Amino acid sequence: MKKIEAVIKPFKLDDVREALLELGASGLTVTEVKGFGRQKGHTELYRGAEYVVDFLPKIKVEVVVPSSLLDAAVDAIIKAAHTGKIGDGKIFISAVEQVIRIRTGETNETAL
Repeated sequence: MKKIEAVIKPFKLDDVREALLELGASGLTVTEVKGFGRQKGHTELYRGAEYVVDFLPKIKVEVVVPSSLLDAAVDAIIKAAHTGKIGDGKIFISAVEQVIRIRTGETNETAL
């Protein structure tokens, strides 16, 4: 099993969610986050004062998939989140050793 963490632009969330659900992802976790990379930040004017916005709003989507679905899930996220502009985001993939569904006690892929 693999855990995919994708940091994307907020307005792309619905596209990414739909793409993952079409693949058969049984659930995902979404977190509102802030950060910056090459996009850096930008300067804004508020009540006549100029200030720098260092951290930009992003969405972090986390999903655990069977290893057999990894490539398809990553491709779906890339296609759904792509705008071609700086700040499209990043995808991080890590191994998951074990999953346990608390309610039933099911483990690993049956718990997904």
